[in-house]
Amino acid sequence: MSTKYIFVTGGVVSGLGKGITAASLGRLLKNRGYKVANQKFDPYINVDPGTMNPCEHGEVFVTDDGAETDLDLGHYERFTDESLSSNSSITTGKIYSEVIERERKGDYLGKTVQVVPHITNAIKEKVYKFKDTDVDIVITEIGGTIGDIESLPFVEAIRQIGLENKPEDVMYIHVTLLPYIHGSNELKSKPTQHSARELQSYGIKPDVLVCRSEIPIPDGMKDKIALFCNVRKENVIQNSTVEVLYEVPLMLEKEGLAKVACEHLNLKNKAPKNEKWEKMIDKIKNIPDKTVNIAIVGKYVSLEDSYLSVVESLKHGGFANNVKVNIEFVDSEKITDDASAEKKLKKYDGILVPGGFGNRGTDGKIIAIKYARENNVPFLGICLGMQMAVVEFAKDVLGLKDADSTEFNSRTKNPVIHIMETQKEVKKKGGTMRLGAYPCKIKKGSLAEKIYGKELISERHRHRFEFNNDYRKQIEKAGMVISGTSPDNTLVEMIEIPTHKFFIAGQFHPEFKSRPDHPAPLFKEFIKASSK
Repeated sequence: MSTKYIFVTGGVVSGLGKGITAASLGRLLKNRGYKVANQKFDPYINVDPGTMNPCEHGEVFVTDDGAETDLDLGHYERFTDESLSSNSSITTGKIYSEVIERERKGDYLGKTVQVVPHITNAIKEKVYKFKDTDVDIVITEIGGTIGDIESLPFVEAIRQIGLENKPEDVMYIHVTLLPYIHGSNELKSKPTQHSARELQSYGIKPDVLVCRSEIPIPDGMKDKIALFCNVRKENVIQNSTVEVLYEVPLMLEKEGLAKVACEHLNLKNKAPKNEKWEKMIDKIKNIPDKTVNIAIVGKYVSLEDSYLSVVESLKHGGFANNVKVNIEFVDSEKITDDASAEKKLKKYDGILVPGGFGNRGTDGKIIAIKYARENNVPFLGICLGMQMAVVEFAKDVLGLKDADSTEFNSRTKNPVIHIMETQKEVKKKGGTMRLGAYPCKIKKGSLAEKIYGKELISERHRHRFEFNNDYRKQIEKAGMVISGTSPDNTLVEMIEIPTHKFFIAGQFHPEFKSRPDHPAPLFKEFIKASSK
């Protein structure tokens, strides 16, 4: 079977659910037995989201191979349960960087380098990279909305792919808005018509319109949209708001999106095996009223998407423990002393301190961790959360009042967190972080072993600084257990306090591998401990 290509574009406004639509279709096609790979093209000039402010762009999702990517890749992985790679997250910056580098090396043999064909060819290369692999269907989402000047090269590239392949091998899905006017109590199709026309002006005829609507789309409205947008009526798909995010694939299945895709792509429309997904949604919808209150103590609290994977992983932990998880964000900058920590945190059943960069808000995180440790409140630390747990323990238990990370205080006399000599060498060569999947060896008899149930695990990382091995003996003697290390024992990966109800932290980001139907073990057990 030749590789099939599905392109998902958006119109009218952003935030209509292109990413969720692409992820949901991936799940539905996978449930029909096809191997699917999702891909995101982002029109911004940053080479990747790694340097972007989480409060502006949302979290940075990290793949196994160490790519810093757009948060939509998290949706793709959680819905399809397929691990993606750097080739699944492409930006304008990455494309232009590669083309300019080729030009400097003389690869274009002195030709004038232009958007067409050089930039568009570089974009197409990223799509065609899945060719001759085991992938049956590539689903590529184009960021932004049709009409944005930034995304034009991507739109042109996917138009060309439509010409270069058989009609039954390429499909265009356009996600658009049907606004509901409360005064007249009716849906309006004009924005959708204008958006479809704009897409057609670039040479792309949408095969399917996925219309976001607050109310059911009347049959007559579907007729009108089909006529004026030049699509078949059955290819006008309603995208409704659902009670549970992970219900979207089943809603789109009911609307016929996967059936339409299979027919257009000349795929055998195998009977979908949605039973497990249906049972999962049924279980989620019937969770009892017992609620667990969790505080995420961080500094990127102005945008919830800053901690998107953490939030979803906490929900996954709730699904597994049959409890509802109420998640609230606590601004670490507002926690200034023990009294403010008591006031802000006493109502929570569990406290989570996530990752981050820079010293803003770190004092508040340390005070929050101290509150959790001293009051026997279940605590989970992630990346910087682990580092701050070590700093807090060194300050308060070991009495090293100036203990700190050299990220925040390069002159501290007690750098319990620092950049190792080997890391300095890496930095000299142009690398700055430990990124992607790394193995972790778990200590026998530890809480970590009880949680994971095995001796060797693999988790994804995104950080520069490490636990300072000079303080290992001192810290362990005082009661903090190093329960996870790199296989060669040089890097500390996990710490825990066995005398505590539940106090554990990892240098890695377990949230990137959590799925609704099999949650990350640390989150599952954190919610379990918090619900007792």
